[in-house]
Amino acid sequence: MHIQVLQRPGSAVAHVQLHQGERFTAETGSMIAMSSEVSIETSTKSRGSAGLLAGLKRMLSGENFFLNHYTATQANQELYLAPTLIGDVDVLHVDSRAIMVQAGGWLGSSDGITLETSFQGFGVGLLGGEGFFWVKCSGAGQVLVSSFGAIYKVEVNGTYVVDTGHIVAYEEGLELKVSKANPSLLGSIFGGEGLVCRFTGKGTLWCQSHNAPAFGQALGPNLTPRQA
Repeated sequence: MHIQVLQRPGSAVAHVQLHQGERFTAETGSMIAMSSEVSIETSTKSRGSAGLLAGLKRMLSGENFFLNHYTATQANQELYLAPTLIGDVDVLHVDSRAIMVQAGGWLGSSDGITLETSFQGFGVGLLGGEGFFWVKCSGAGQVLVSSFGAIYKVEVNGTYVVDTGHIVAYEEGLELKVSKANPSLLGSIFGGEGLVCRFTGKGTLWCQSHNAPAFGQALGPNLTPRQA
C-alpha cells in the first residue's frame, strides 16, 4: 500500500494505491473516486471492535456510525479520499506508540490499525473545547488525519503549549492538560487567548494552523439570513 497526499495544504486529497487483497478503512462520505476493481463493505465494524456499541462510541468522538472498508480485488487499484472541510491531510505512521486523534480528525487507516474511542477527561472536553472523546489508533500501519488549515508537526521534548482548537493528533505518552494562557486571569481573558493545551513529555504532536469553530464564529455574523 502506498499513500500520497495531493494538493496540500489548502485542498488536500489522499491517493491510496492498493495491491490485490489490501484493505483500507475510511469514514463514510469521504470517497471521491476509485478504480472499478475495488469493493466496498459498509459496517459498524473496525479492527479491534465490532457491532452497534463500536458505532455508538465512534459517534462520541465526532466520527460516523458506519465505516467503509475498501478492498482491492485486483492489482494496482486506487482510491481517492478527502475530508468534508477544506484543509490539509497527513499520513501518520503508527508502530510502537498509539496516536490520539482529535474529534472528527480521523479520515482513514490501513488494515493493521485498531480504532478505539478514548475518554480524554472533563478538563480537555469542557474547558479546552477539544471534545471529551478522541480516536485512539494503535497497532501497525498508516493513519490519515485531516485538519482545517495546514498541518504541522512538532517534536515535543519537555513542554509545548497549543491554543485550544488547534490540535490534530499526538502520540500516546505525552500528557495533556488545560491551563490559562497567562499566569494572570485578566491577562488570559483580555489577551484573547484564554485557555491553552499544555503538553509535557517526549513525543510527536500534530497541530493545525486554523480553528474551524473560530472561523465559523467570525463568518456567521456576515452571512445573510435565510429567507422563509
